[in-house]
Amino acid sequence: MIFIVLRIAVFAVFLMAGYLLGSKYDSQVVGAVWGAVAGALTIFTETILKKISIGVIIGGIFGMSVGILFANLALFPLKTIVQDYAATAFLLNALFGYTGLLIGLRRGKGLTISGILRLFRGQGIEENLKLLDTSVIIDGRIADVCEAGFVEGTFITPQFILQELQYIADSPDPLKRGRGRRGLDVLHKLQKMSNVTVKIVDEDFPKIKEVDSKLVALARLLDAKVITNDFNLNKIAELQGVSVLNIHELANALKPVVLPGETIKLFVIKEGKEHNQGVAYLDDGTMVVVENGKRLIGKNVDVTVTSVLQTTAGRMIFSKTKEDYEREEYRAV
Repeated sequence: MIFIVLRIAVFAVFLMAGYLLGSKYDSQVVGAVWGAVAGALTIFTETILKKISIGVIIGGIFGMSVGILFANLALFPLKTIVQDYAATAFLLNALFGYTGLLIGLRRGKGLTISGILRLFRGQGIEENLKLLDTSVIIDGRIADVCEAGFVEGTFITPQFILQELQYIADSPDPLKRGRGRRGLDVLHKLQKMSNVTVKIVDEDFPKIKEVDSKLVALARLLDAKVITNDFNLNKIAELQGVSVLNIHELANALKPVVLPGETIKLFVIKEGKEHNQGVAYLDDGTMVVVENGKRLIGKNVDVTVTSVLQTTAGRMIFSKTKEDYEREEYRAV
């Protein structure tokens, strides 16, 4: 509501200014019209600029400035050669300025406020930044993925994540203590890899209490991606426009494809939730429900896949013994 009031006020100021300027030349109506046009253009420009990142704006201004500078440098040797210097100057300024503007707009897309600050400090602009959350560090699979060369770049680990890991590592609960120490070992392993760089940063957000919310805020500030296996953090980050790399999703994508009608050999381990069901697992940990498989617990059996259910937690495969499947197929014929 306050922005609407401010825009109305700005429009009124331009309108009044145009009216007052026009009154000096006895053209109040014309002055008011030009003031209204200027006010409308100002408000329109403000709404457009709100949708454009600060990096794009700065990149465009910088690119256009450099283009005009080069155009004026090129004009010096042409002063004594060209006949219509004004037209040539206008043409070169327009050409170089527009070219510089386009290049600046394109290069400015990945520029953030933090990147600009680092640039002024002489630190350069880093790209391909990734933030590691506590769950993915403790999980440890990120180290194997990096070691295989599938993920590279700069990994940012904020102090508040390290503090959480240290808190878990000092827990009186032996299970939590082991998980925390594993996380610290994984970070140490990542630091030794040549294809990734691990940086510890001190940025914090004292007004934000939750660690996940702090991580998302830092990702937005640095224009970085978040690597996690936490489903809730995944959703929170995506809602705020932060790119997420989910280790669980990567693992699910790499699981071998099993299609309905395919026969596989499994070892039935336990009873299922429903009546007379048996449960087995593939080598990658995918659960396979075997219909009428309770009697086969503790045995190796050939089963035929009937359907595959994809859930947020992973895949679940439903099957029947090969004999039962073939018997039903025969009856259907």
